[in-house]
Amino acid sequence: MTDQTLKTQQRPTRRWLWIGLSLALFVAIVILLFDTEDTIDVQATNSAPPPPTVSVVTVAPETVQARISAFAEVRPRWDAELRSAVSGRITAVHSAALAGARVEQGDRLFSIENAPYQSAVAAAEMELEQAELALLRAQNNVTVAQRQFERDETEPPNELAVNLPQLRIAKKTVAAAQARLNAARRDLNDAEVVAPFSGFVTHRFASLGQTVNPGDALIHLSDDRKFELVAEFSRADWALIDHPISGVTADLTQRSGEALGQAQVRRGGGFLDQDTRQVRVFLDVTNPDERILAGDFLQVHIPGRRIADTVALPESAVTRAGYIWLVDDEDHLQRFSPNILFRSEGAVTILAPDGIGPWRVARTPLASFLPGQRVTPQSDEG
Repeated sequence: MTDQTLKTQQRPTRRWLWIGLSLALFVAIVILLFDTEDTIDVQATNSAPPPPTVSVVTVAPETVQARISAFAEVRPRWDAELRSAVSGRITAVHSAALAGARVEQGDRLFSIENAPYQSAVAAAEMELEQAELALLRAQNNVTVAQRQFERDETEPPNELAVNLPQLRIAKKTVAAAQARLNAARRDLNDAEVVAPFSGFVTHRFASLGQTVNPGDALIHLSDDRKFELVAEFSRADWALIDHPISGVTADLTQRSGEALGQAQVRRGGGFLDQDTRQVRVFLDVTNPDERILAGDFLQVHIPGRRIADTVALPESAVTRAGYIWLVDDEDHLQRFSPNILFRSEGAVTILAPDGIGPWRVARTPLASFLPGQRVTPQSDEG
């Protein structure tokens, strides 16, 4: 037998030897794992876990005055694009007409060439004097004719005999001449463009030397002395206001809560906004605070009527689904759907729940709350 033959016979024997050793090792490991005891100490107990601690606020029914709030845009009462009333070449642009300028009522803005209008005024004055002269002659003719009939002791056959139609025509001619003179003077005055109200020049359209026609834009002027606000309220909020609302004083605050003075209600109700279907309230600010600027959004607070049996809660007590959680006398949770009246300064006012107060309300309810769940209430009156 050759060496090659011996090596070939020994290979299967070695392979089965290794397989046997591997199986024996695997069995030994399994037996060892089953025999190993758990070293973790587990203590069995029959007592239930303690109820979760819930922060509660204690509230009682009271009578409060409703305070309705809404945001409104500040708008200038007068906001106009001033246009030329006459035609002509601009001969002067005064400093008050420059963009950003602060102007007072009556300040000169533009000067338009006025020679044609001075001529028109002179012609109208001469026409008026001629008409007045014709009127004097007509009056004199009437007087002479009437005296003639009086001396003859006869009655004039008609008005034409005493020149009364000529007198009426002369009077109307004088009135027409006076009207033409007034129009010519107005055109002459319009050649000097002045500010109709106080405010800021936000934009200038015309320049020196430019020829303008009636209706051409000159400047845009925005009032800064009187502002208006239009606040919109839902039908539910409108029902909380004590009517009539005209003349009521409302408080104005910034979005940060800083007070900015007061406004007076000019008019409210009567119709709904076509887009929002809410009630509109119009307010005036006649002496605005320097911090109030046109275009800003302010919060308007209008006092409402007094409402009995209400409860004020922090806004955090109302869940996203619109519920509040009460803790009864046996420290069990009860879910309640409140009737929210209004919100103000981080608090929500609701109608008092049914039953006899006071009530304990969860300040910050959790999503894991269940009706009837037992809790450990912890008073939090802060």
